[in-house]
Amino acid sequence: MYRNQTKEIAIGTVKIGGDNPVAIQSMTNTKTEDVSATTEQILRLEAAGCDIIRCAVPTMEAAEALREIKKNIHIPLVADIHFDYRLAIAAIENGADKIRINPGNIGSQEKVRAVVDKAKEYKIPIRVGVNSGSLEKHLLEKYGGVTAEGIVESAMDKVHMIEDMGYDNLVVSIKSSDVLMCVKAHELIAGQCVYPLHVGITEAGTLYSGNIKSSVGLGIILHEGIGNTIRVSLTGDPLEEVRTAKLILKTLGLRKGGIEVVSCPTCGRTKIDLIGLANEVEKMVEDIPLDIKVAVMGCVVNGPGEAREADIGIAGGIGEGLLIRKGEIIKKVKEEELLSTLRQELLNWNR
Repeated sequence: MYRNQTKEIAIGTVKIGGDNPVAIQSMTNTKTEDVSATTEQILRLEAAGCDIIRCAVPTMEAAEALREIKKNIHIPLVADIHFDYRLAIAAIENGADKIRINPGNIGSQEKVRAVVDKAKEYKIPIRVGVNSGSLEKHLLEKYGGVTAEGIVESAMDKVHMIEDMGYDNLVVSIKSSDVLMCVKAHELIAGQCVYPLHVGITEAGTLYSGNIKSSVGLGIILHEGIGNTIRVSLTGDPLEEVRTAKLILKTLGLRKGGIEVVSCPTCGRTKIDLIGLANEVEKMVEDIPLDIKVAVMGCVVNGPGEAREADIGIAGGIGEGLLIRKGEIIKKVKEEELLSTLRQELLNWNR
């Protein structure tokens, strides 16, 4: 398991690397300069299960806003910096728990060193990030285009540069929108890098395509024992990134807690509004802190049997359904009462 062999890094109150659990990250899509809107979004992400949050810092005003934002949130705050090293320095001075830079677009080594020296002074980690779209010309020529090997070489060059400046409080990320290239790059770098890896499929796309690409890519990488923190990149509400990340980790056995909802596919035997019911159940259980499996089944053929395999379940009939708990049929209720009956059972689960 590569992830257990990586250096432990502290990002504020959250530790990644070593034996620490895989942490979930997301990124705000508000204007960071808008302290109120950004804080509100972060608090919603916290409630959804986000462990670390990142904000874009494109202006000095955004860097200065970090100080006020930090006063009202409860998870570590990462500043995302591009091009201007002065923004990185200002973000650190205003309380960022980590900064994300691509040394390749920061400029000269003197500018990178100024950022490293400031991070060293404040004892905060630097995430060295390289994307396939930012690969240097000489590596494109060396490898005949964008390749996993080129991405890894670019990232390790940046790592060695910062190490030579006397700093090793690092997190590394290598991302590509090409899922299999991203997988190969992580397989290559895992044997070369002692630092925690931030894993994600960059520019994955909309909720539909982005979830599929992220689930496939992250699923493979994490299952191979690689990766210490993840972000699911989606074009949409960051809350969906956190929900998907949690489900990926739970599916791989890397995180516990929260209700798992399983539901059968619809077919011609279904006599209730199974699609609507399953969606309502999934939404309903978000605020119930139980580590159990809930089944939502649509017909009397397989429903009761499959529901018995869950901790609790409902199985539909004709305008009605069964409530089944730990394999035993508890009662029969009308279709319109299934949701409320299930919720009441869950709220009384440990009583």
